[in-house]
Amino acid sequence: MRITVMGMGNMGRAIATRLCRTGHDVVVWNRTPGRANEVLDVGATEAGTVAAAADGAEAVVLSLADDDAVLDLLFGSPSLSTVLGDAVLVDSSTVAPATSRREAAEVPGGAMVASPVLGAPRAVADGSASYLVAGPRTSIERLAPMWDALSASWRVLGDDPGTATTWKVLSNTLLMAGVSVVAEVVATAQRAGIADELLTDLLTTSPMVAPGLHNRIANIVGDTHDGWFSGRLGAKDLRLTEELAAGCGLTLPVTASVRRRYEAMTDAGIDGDDIAAVVELARRS
Repeated sequence: MRITVMGMGNMGRAIATRLCRTGHDVVVWNRTPGRANEVLDVGATEAGTVAAAADGAEAVVLSLADDDAVLDLLFGSPSLSTVLGDAVLVDSSTVAPATSRREAAEVPGGAMVASPVLGAPRAVADGSASYLVAGPRTSIERLAPMWDALSASWRVLGDDPGTATTWKVLSNTLLMAGVSVVAEVVATAQRAGIADELLTDLLTTSPMVAPGLHNRIANIVGDTHDGWFSGRLGAKDLRLTEELAAGCGLTLPVTASVRRRYEAMTDAGIDGDDIAAVVELARRS
Protein backbone atom coordinates (compact mmCIF):
# COMPACT_ATOMS: atom_id res chain seq x y z
CA MET A 1 0.00 0.00 0.00
CA ARG A 2 1.01 3.63 -0.43
CA ILE A 3 0.92 5.11 3.06
CA THR A 4 1.81 8.59 4.25
CA VAL A 5 2.98 9.16 7.83
CA MET A 6 2.80 12.73 9.09
CA GLY A 7 4.70 13.64 12.24
CA MET A 8 8.28 12.46 12.74
CA GLY A 9 8.44 12.26 16.50
CA ASN A 10 9.54 9.02 18.16
CA MET A 11 6.27 7.23 17.45
CA GLY A 12 5.81 8.54 13.92
CA ARG A 13 9.31 7.43 12.96
CA ALA A 14 8.68 3.99 14.45
CA ILE A 15 5.40 3.57 12.54
CA ALA A 16 7.00 4.66 9.27
CA THR A 17 9.99 2.37 9.83
CA ARG A 18 7.77 -0.62 10.50
CA LEU A 19 5.72 0.02 7.37
CA CYS A 20 8.85 0.36 5.23
CA ARG A 21 10.31 -2.86 6.57
CA THR A 22 7.10 -4.76 5.83
CA GLY A 23 7.07 -3.78 2.18
CA HIS A 24 4.83 -0.72 2.00
CA ASP A 25 5.50 2.39 -0.07
CA VAL A 26 5.92 5.06 2.61
CA VAL A 27 5.96 8.86 2.27
CA VAL A 28 6.74 10.97 5.32
CA TRP A 29 6.19 14.62 6.19
CA ASN A 30 7.06 16.73 9.21
CA ARG A 31 6.33 20.39 9.83
CA THR A 32 9.99 20.92 10.70
CA PRO A 33 12.30 19.28 8.13
CA GLY A 34 15.25 17.13 9.13
CA ARG A 35 13.53 14.71 11.52
CA ALA A 36 13.10 11.81 9.09
CA ASN A 37 16.65 10.78 8.20
CA GLU A 38 16.54 7.35 9.87
CA VAL A 39 13.26 6.56 8.11
CA LEU A 40 14.62 7.67 4.76
CA ASP A 41 17.51 5.26 5.30
CA VAL A 42 15.08 2.31 5.33
CA GLY A 43 13.29 3.36 2.15
CA ALA A 44 10.78 6.11 2.88
CA THR A 45 10.42 9.21 0.72
CA GLU A 46 10.09 12.68 2.27
CA ALA A 47 7.50 15.10 0.88
CA GLY A 48 8.07 18.83 1.03
CA THR A 49 4.43 19.88 1.30
CA VAL A 50 1.21 18.60 2.82
CA ALA A 51 -0.38 18.24 -0.61
CA ALA A 52 2.57 16.30 -1.99
CA ALA A 53 2.55 14.02 1.05
CA ALA A 54 -1.12 13.14 0.65
CA ASP A 55 -1.08 12.81 -3.14
CA GLY A 56 -1.98 9.27 -4.15
CA ALA A 57 -1.97 7.87 -0.61
CA GLU A 58 -4.36 5.12 0.40
CA ALA A 59 -3.91 6.03 4.05
CA VAL A 60 -2.58 9.16 5.75
CA VAL A 61 -1.40 8.35 9.29
CA LEU A 62 -1.05 11.17 11.81
CA SER A 63 1.31 10.87 14.75
CA LEU A 64 1.29 14.31 16.33
CA ALA A 65 1.89 15.74 19.78
CA ASP A 66 -1.54 16.98 20.78
CA ASP A 67 -5.02 18.10 19.76
CA ASP A 68 -3.90 21.54 18.59
CA ALA A 69 -1.31 20.04 16.25
CA VAL A 70 -3.88 17.64 14.77
CA LEU A 71 -6.57 20.26 14.24
CA ASP A 72 -4.13 22.80 12.85
CA LEU A 73 -2.82 20.33 10.28
CA LEU A 74 -6.28 19.18 9.28
CA PHE A 75 -8.13 22.47 9.18
CA GLY A 76 -5.51 25.22 9.33
CA SER A 77 -3.29 26.41 6.51
CA PRO A 78 -2.23 24.38 4.65
CA SER A 79 -5.28 22.20 5.24
CA LEU A 80 -4.75 18.46 5.01
CA SER A 81 -8.51 17.87 4.93
CA THR A 82 -8.77 19.55 1.52
CA VAL A 83 -6.11 17.35 -0.14
CA LEU A 84 -6.89 13.91 1.32
CA GLY A 85 -8.63 12.76 -1.84
CA ASP A 86 -9.63 9.10 -1.48
CA ALA A 87 -7.22 8.42 1.37
CA VAL A 88 -8.40 7.17 4.75
CA LEU A 89 -7.27 9.45 7.57
CA VAL A 90 -5.76 7.37 10.39
CA ASP A 91 -5.04 9.31 13.56
CA SER A 92 -2.62 7.55 15.89
CA SER A 93 -2.11 10.65 18.05
CA THR A 94 -3.21 10.71 21.68
CA VAL A 95 -6.02 13.25 21.59
CA ALA A 96 -9.33 13.93 23.29
CA PRO A 97 -12.25 11.75 22.20
CA ALA A 98 -14.04 14.94 21.13
CA THR A 99 -11.19 15.70 18.74
CA SER A 100 -11.46 12.25 17.17
CA ARG A 101 -15.19 12.74 16.70
CA ARG A 102 -14.66 16.16 15.16
CA GLU A 103 -12.16 14.67 12.72
CA ALA A 104 -14.68 12.01 11.71
CA ALA A 105 -17.44 14.59 11.29
CA GLU A 106 -15.42 17.08 9.26
CA VAL A 107 -13.07 14.98 7.15
CA PRO A 108 -14.54 14.66 3.65
CA GLY A 109 -16.48 11.43 3.28
CA GLY A 110 -16.08 10.55 6.95
CA ALA A 111 -13.18 8.22 6.10
CA MET A 112 -11.42 8.65 9.44
CA VAL A 113 -10.15 5.92 11.75
CA ALA A 114 -8.69 6.49 15.21
CA SER A 115 -5.81 4.12 15.87
CA PRO A 116 -3.85 5.01 19.01
CA VAL A 117 -0.94 2.77 19.94
CA LEU A 118 -0.38 0.81 23.13
CA GLY A 119 3.35 0.26 23.32
CA ALA A 120 6.73 1.95 23.10
CA PRO A 121 8.29 3.04 19.79
CA ARG A 122 10.63 0.05 19.83
CA ALA A 123 7.61 -2.25 20.17
CA VAL A 124 6.03 -0.46 17.20
CA ALA A 125 9.20 -0.93 15.15
CA ASP A 126 9.39 -4.67 15.85
CA GLY A 127 5.66 -5.29 15.42
CA SER A 128 4.83 -6.19 19.03
CA ALA A 129 2.78 -3.09 19.93
CA SER A 130 -1.02 -3.18 20.10
CA TYR A 131 -3.38 -0.90 18.20
CA LEU A 132 -6.85 0.29 19.14
CA VAL A 133 -8.87 0.80 15.97
CA ALA A 134 -12.26 2.50 15.68
CA GLY A 135 -14.11 4.03 12.76
CA PRO A 136 -16.14 3.04 9.70
CA ARG A 137 -15.91 -0.68 9.11
CA THR A 138 -15.35 -0.21 5.37
CA SER A 139 -12.35 2.05 6.01
CA ILE A 140 -10.89 -0.35 8.55
CA GLU A 141 -11.25 -3.35 6.24
CA ARG A 142 -9.74 -1.41 3.36
CA LEU A 143 -6.58 -0.87 5.41
CA ALA A 144 -6.31 -4.44 6.73
CA PRO A 145 -2.90 -4.97 5.04
CA MET A 146 -1.58 -1.95 6.93
CA TRP A 147 -2.87 -3.12 10.31
CA ASP A 148 -1.49 -6.62 9.70
CA ALA A 149 1.91 -5.17 8.80
CA LEU A 150 2.01 -3.02 11.90
CA SER A 151 1.07 -5.75 14.36
CA ALA A 152 -0.72 -9.04 14.88
CA SER A 153 -2.42 -7.32 17.81
CA TRP A 154 -5.01 -4.82 16.62
CA ARG A 155 -8.48 -4.62 18.04
CA VAL A 156 -11.55 -3.02 16.48
CA LEU A 157 -13.55 -1.14 19.11
CA GLY A 158 -16.50 -0.17 16.93
CA ASP A 159 -17.60 2.65 14.65
CA ASP A 160 -17.03 5.57 17.04
CA PRO A 161 -13.39 6.77 16.85
CA GLY A 162 -13.82 8.42 20.24
CA THR A 163 -13.99 4.98 21.84
CA ALA A 164 -10.40 4.26 20.85
CA THR A 165 -9.05 7.56 22.11
CA THR A 166 -11.08 7.26 25.33
CA TRP A 167 -9.37 4.00 26.16
CA LYS A 168 -5.98 5.32 25.08
CA VAL A 169 -6.02 8.28 27.48
CA LEU A 170 -7.29 6.04 30.28
CA SER A 171 -4.54 3.51 29.56
CA ASN A 172 -1.96 6.28 29.74
CA THR A 173 -3.41 7.31 33.08
CA LEU A 174 -2.79 3.80 34.41
CA LEU A 175 0.76 3.94 33.07
CA MET A 176 1.65 7.34 34.50
CA ALA A 177 0.11 6.68 37.88
CA GLY A 178 2.02 3.39 38.05
CA VAL A 179 5.32 5.02 37.10
CA SER A 180 4.80 7.74 39.71
CA VAL A 181 4.18 5.21 42.49
CA VAL A 182 7.07 2.96 41.44
CA ALA A 183 9.32 6.04 41.41
CA GLU A 184 8.45 6.81 45.03
CA VAL A 185 9.01 3.17 46.00
CA VAL A 186 12.40 3.19 44.26
CA ALA A 187 13.53 6.41 45.94
CA THR A 188 12.51 5.06 49.34
CA ALA A 189 14.10 1.64 48.80
CA GLN A 190 17.38 3.22 47.70
CA ARG A 191 17.43 5.59 50.65
CA ALA A 192 16.72 2.60 52.92
CA GLY A 193 19.79 0.79 51.61
CA ILE A 194 18.45 -1.76 49.11
CA ALA A 195 21.04 -2.25 46.37
CA ASP A 196 20.01 -1.32 42.82
CA GLU A 197 20.55 -4.80 41.39
CA LEU A 198 18.40 -6.42 44.06
CA LEU A 199 15.79 -3.68 43.80
CA THR A 200 15.51 -4.15 40.03
CA ASP A 201 15.03 -7.89 40.48
CA LEU A 202 12.41 -7.40 43.20
CA LEU A 203 10.42 -4.96 41.07
CA THR A 204 10.51 -7.02 37.88
CA THR A 205 9.39 -10.18 39.70
CA SER A 206 6.78 -8.60 41.98
CA PRO A 207 3.14 -9.38 41.14
CA MET A 208 2.34 -5.94 42.51
CA VAL A 209 4.07 -4.20 39.58
CA ALA A 210 2.08 -4.16 36.34
CA PRO A 211 3.83 -5.78 33.34
CA GLY A 212 3.41 -2.56 31.37
CA LEU A 213 5.80 -0.84 33.80
CA HIS A 214 8.64 -3.33 33.42
CA ASN A 215 10.25 -1.57 30.46
CA ARG A 216 10.78 1.54 32.61
CA ILE A 217 12.14 -0.01 35.81
CA ALA A 218 15.79 0.29 34.78
CA ASN A 219 15.24 3.95 33.87
CA ILE A 220 13.60 4.64 37.22
CA VAL A 221 16.21 2.83 39.29
CA GLY A 222 19.11 4.42 37.43
CA ASP A 223 20.21 8.01 37.05
CA THR A 224 19.73 8.24 33.26
CA HIS A 225 16.16 8.57 32.07
CA ASP A 226 16.30 7.77 28.39
CA GLY A 227 12.96 7.12 26.76
CA TRP A 228 10.30 8.41 24.46
CA PHE A 229 7.46 9.94 26.47
CA SER A 230 8.22 13.27 28.15
CA GLY A 231 6.69 14.46 31.37
CA ARG A 232 5.14 17.39 29.51
CA LEU A 233 3.23 15.04 27.21
CA GLY A 234 2.35 12.83 30.16
CA ALA A 235 0.77 15.77 31.97
CA LYS A 236 -1.14 16.63 28.79
CA ASP A 237 -2.64 13.14 28.64
CA LEU A 238 -3.63 13.26 32.29
CA ARG A 239 -5.42 16.54 31.63
CA LEU A 240 -7.30 14.80 28.82
CA THR A 241 -8.46 12.18 31.31
CA GLU A 242 -9.59 14.83 33.78
CA GLU A 243 -11.50 16.65 31.04
CA LEU A 244 -13.11 13.41 29.93
CA ALA A 245 -14.18 12.66 33.49
CA ALA A 246 -15.48 16.19 34.02
CA GLY A 247 -17.69 15.76 30.96
CA CYS A 248 -19.13 12.67 32.67
CA GLY A 249 -19.76 14.55 35.92
CA LEU A 250 -16.75 13.07 37.73
CA THR A 251 -13.73 14.50 39.53
CA LEU A 252 -10.53 12.46 39.75
CA PRO A 253 -8.40 13.54 42.72
CA VAL A 254 -5.78 10.82 42.28
CA THR A 255 -5.34 11.60 38.58
CA ALA A 256 -5.09 15.31 39.39
CA SER A 257 -2.38 14.58 41.96
CA VAL A 258 -0.39 12.48 39.48
CA ARG A 259 -0.73 15.19 36.83
CA ARG A 260 0.68 17.76 39.22
CA ARG A 261 3.71 15.52 39.80
CA TYR A 262 4.57 15.51 36.10
CA GLU A 263 3.96 19.23 35.85
CA ALA A 264 6.25 19.76 38.84
CA MET A 265 8.90 17.59 37.22
CA THR A 266 8.86 19.76 34.12
CA ASP A 267 8.79 22.98 36.15
CA ALA A 268 11.84 21.79 38.09
CA GLY A 269 13.79 21.29 34.87
CA ILE A 270 14.08 17.53 35.24
CA ASP A 271 11.70 16.57 32.45
CA GLY A 272 14.33 14.42 30.78
CA ASP A 273 13.35 12.31 27.83
CA ASP A 274 10.81 10.19 29.66
CA ILE A 275 8.25 10.11 32.44
CA ALA A 276 10.68 7.86 34.37
CA ALA A 277 12.48 11.08 35.37
CA VAL A 278 9.68 11.69 37.88
CA VAL A 279 11.82 9.66 40.31
CA GLU A 280 14.09 12.70 40.65
CA LEU A 281 11.28 14.61 42.37
CA ALA A 282 11.14 11.96 45.08
CA ARG A 283 14.92 11.86 45.38
CA ARG A 284 15.06 15.62 45.93
CA SER A 285 12.27 15.73 48.51
